[in-house]
Amino acid sequence: MTAAVFRAGDTGVQLRLQRSHGTFELDVALDLPGRVVSALFGPSGCGKTSTLRAVAGLDRAARGRVVVNGEVWQDDENKIYVPTHQRAIGYVFQEASLFAHLTVQGNLSFGLRRVPAAQRRVALEHAVELLDLAALLPRQEHTLSGGERQRVAIARALASSPSLLLMDEPLAALDAQRKAEVLPYLERLQRELDIPVIYVSHAIDEVARLAEHLVLLEAGRVRASAATSSLLTRLDLPLAHGDYAAAVITASVSGHDAGFGLSFADFAGGSLTLAQPNLALGQTLRLRIQARDVSLTLQHQTDTSILNILRATVAELAPDSPGQVMLRLDVGSCQLLARVSAKSVAALHLTPGQTVYAQIKGVAIVG
Repeated sequence: MTAAVFRAGDTGVQLRLQRSHGTFELDVALDLPGRVVSALFGPSGCGKTSTLRAVAGLDRAARGRVVVNGEVWQDDENKIYVPTHQRAIGYVFQEASLFAHLTVQGNLSFGLRRVPAAQRRVALEHAVELLDLAALLPRQEHTLSGGERQRVAIARALASSPSLLLMDEPLAALDAQRKAEVLPYLERLQRELDIPVIYVSHAIDEVARLAEHLVLLEAGRVRASAATSSLLTRLDLPLAHGDYAAAVITASVSGHDAGFGLSFADFAGGSLTLAQPNLALGQTLRLRIQARDVSLTLQHQTDTSILNILRATVAELAPDSPGQVMLRLDVGSCQLLARVSAKSVAALHLTPGQTVYAQIKGVAIVG
């Protein structure tokens, strides 16, 4: 594997990690951007948590180099190894693991005490405001719901003023309702934090909603690393296949139709109509369009109930499940996916370079 390039003074996270444990070998080289959420995604056992533990310094057996915002935490070649307690990290685990004998305020103050006043980059009041915890401060740990506990755990990690926030499947232990409660707060962190975040998940809906950068891990190695929107539509990757395959695009609210309760959102490939009347003009949206919600025609249809029809070019086709074909479509500078039957591909004579019209039956606002 080619090693990542490290430059003094860079922002972001540069990693070169190797670790052998029994039959499993971790061999990861990554250059992650600063000030965004980067997701590590892949099946169980692919090396997501192993990578996170090595970055945190919890796995001393991992060899290589770790650089965060230009600060070297590990460089085996030059015999540099900063122990975990001296690394400016915030770590959020699957379980909140709060101190049961302390109130919410006490748990947050514990995180704050780790950092001398002169080195604090995140005010406790800001962490409380970001996670909407003011009303919970006097509460004891045992009175909190699972979602509330996890919000407190995230705030406690932020109170340590980290240069890097590590999140190891922070929603995995929550049921669907509690997960839905916490996700908006994670989105807010994604918008407002000024530090890099490495987010481990095996849930593609979380990744599509939160991460700007995506790393696909397989058997301890990096199969792909790029902008999330790019990897989700690559037909050579498993992300772009199956029932949950979807494209993510960024759009901006450009207008409303108050009479019909609609909003319009412009993106690099055109405009979409959304059944959301109260979106703010100029608001930036993250939209997810599932491949199974896109059908294709050769002519622009007018006698249809579908509101979103976009002119597109077939860029690539690949087999999907039996009898199904996945198509990558170019719509301006953006990409969409369409999952159609093999019979339809044959009937419409669909080939790369062909102009089609993508009829979009559903658009989800995910961020």
